[in-house]
Amino acid sequence: MRGVRRLLPPGAFLVMAEPALAHGGGHDGWAPEWSVVVPLLLFAGLYAVGASRLWARSALGRSALRRDAWLFAAGWLALAGAVASPLHEAGEHSFTLHMIEHEIIMLLASLLIVASKPGAALLWGFPAGTRKALAGAGRGAGPLWRLVSDPISATVLQALALIAWHMPALFDRALTSEGWHVAQHLSFLATALLFWWAMAHGRTGRRGWGTSALCLFVTSLIGGALGALMAFSSSPWYAPYAALGMTPTGLSPAEDQQLAGMVMWIPGGMVHAGAALYFLYKWLMASEVAHAVAAE
Repeated sequence: MRGVRRLLPPGAFLVMAEPALAHGGGHDGWAPEWSVVVPLLLFAGLYAVGASRLWARSALGRSALRRDAWLFAAGWLALAGAVASPLHEAGEHSFTLHMIEHEIIMLLASLLIVASKPGAALLWGFPAGTRKALAGAGRGAGPLWRLVSDPISATVLQALALIAWHMPALFDRALTSEGWHVAQHLSFLATALLFWWAMAHGRTGRRGWGTSALCLFVTSLIGGALGALMAFSSSPWYAPYAALGMTPTGLSPAEDQQLAGMVMWIPGGMVHAGAALYFLYKWLMASEVAHAVAAE
């Protein structure tokens, strides 16, 4: 593990584990949900082992490995803070806090993890025989991966997950069943990881950047529209929250939903719109170069 100590400062992975393991102190009634904590720790451990092996084999490029490790650590911390901290329990009593949890999963944590390019480190975290088997399976699944990781496909899949899980029937079920709640969060995480990977590492060049900008703009409209509908609704959509009465912050169920809608509408829309502008800029710069070359 010597490579990990160079990638991250001493104790960094202990800090990463703290929000998942130490929620008991100072939060009455809070206890670790091991069905969430254990996968999180296994995820971090697998990355740590793989990153250490890559570090030991890399004479060059260690600055990139270190940067990626920091990005992964930040993304892991954001994910753990969303699903394995008192915020998760508080979200059971406040739709606004539940929405903040979802936004952290789909925007902050997923984007940081994708930016860290963790695939190689995670693969190297497995024993050699398992690595070969996974690599072979990956080659076999190549056509399916290319289909689902296309920017347009990834955008559609994330939009479907977002809309479906905010339908009252499914959302109420997720609030009243831990298994359905886990499925909701897993689908949000999986589709967000796929979406951000498709935006950042999918199609490249002028056409690819233009497609990414369009997909991000459409996503901002979908999330914004759903958030706006919640923000302007005068009655609660979800029966379990309506039955709670006043939230711990003193909001009525309708006010809590309106604030949650604003969280989804404004911060969420700004992230996607900002990313769309970034790819639009890259598309414009590439178009300028193409026109200049064509004019010569």
